[in-house]
Amino acid sequence: MESTLPVEESIRDAALNAAIVSLDQFLLPVLVLVCWTLLMWLWMLFTRIPAMQKARIHPDAARHTKDIAGKLPSNVRAVSDNYNHLHEQPTIFYALMGYIALTGGASQYVLYAAWAYVGLRVVHSLVQVLMTNVTMRFGLFVLSTMALFAMAGTQLVRLMG
Repeated sequence: MESTLPVEESIRDAALNAAIVSLDQFLLPVLVLVCWTLLMWLWMLFTRIPAMQKARIHPDAARHTKDIAGKLPSNVRAVSDNYNHLHEQPTIFYALMGYIALTGGASQYVLYAAWAYVGLRVVHSLVQVLMTNVTMRFGLFVLSTMALFAMAGTQLVRLMG
């Protein structure tokens, strides 16, 4: 005897089909975060070089960033710090998105979580660079991390289910 009625099956199938998103649509948040990281690189370039010139810091003296950190203004260091931050935790996001795309786990829910992650990371960048509110920045970091947990959790549930 079947465990579900035909109507229940069609409702379930419709819900599953509605949750499936195209690969292009699913990977768009990855592209946006990559582009944001590249914009932060430009921001760093256009603030750091003039600041180094103004402080009369020879490029060879900047071999180790910590050696010149005290000679650069805080707002210039904040841009550089944020650029570095965009190469830390977002690597988990990139790997997770690749895993989800390759294993067929893309869904509307995961896409919402991915966009939340990207949006929170962009706001995190702006807070880090334009403000000095570390508490707000940390809150944004925690929220973006929760989006990663949600994304990873859905994949664990999918695999166990």
